[in-house]
Amino acid sequence: MAEHTSSSITIEAAPADVMGVIADFARYPEWTGEVKEAEVLATDAEGRAERVRLLLDAGAIKDDHTLAYTWTGGNEVSWTLVKSQMLRALDGSYSLVPLDGGRTEVTYRLTVDVKIPMLGMIKRKAEKVIIDRALAGLKKRVESHPSQPKG
Repeated sequence: MAEHTSSSITIEAAPADVMGVIADFARYPEWTGEVKEAEVLATDAEGRAERVRLLLDAGAIKDDHTLAYTWTGGNEVSWTLVKSQMLRALDGSYSLVPLDGGRTEVTYRLTVDVKIPMLGMIKRKAEKVIIDRALAGLKKRVESHPSQPKG
């Protein structure tokens, strides 16, 4: 089994607000940095994305890939790679834990495997950079676009 990289961050918003940003794939190019295009290909009965095509430009890794999403309740989403030009695997998840004061702890787990040979140490560093940028972007996006007044 491939190793995964994970990191957590606390966001000053309720889990539903955080998940709302995570589930809004059309806006990913506005806050993720690496995602240049996002297109929802299929949705579940609740209207949540089940398959999403993403055009990624992360410097060394440029790829057009499709991910399959699984939603577990309102506080977790995971994904696996369906097809890709450069990647053998791209499995990850966001897990949200409500905290006191209307805050949310978000944990992002990611496993990346590329088709080209790459040292494990370099791969882990790339995963860490992707995770840290995504969490920072998510925090900034959620906290700067509150869905409702706090009170």
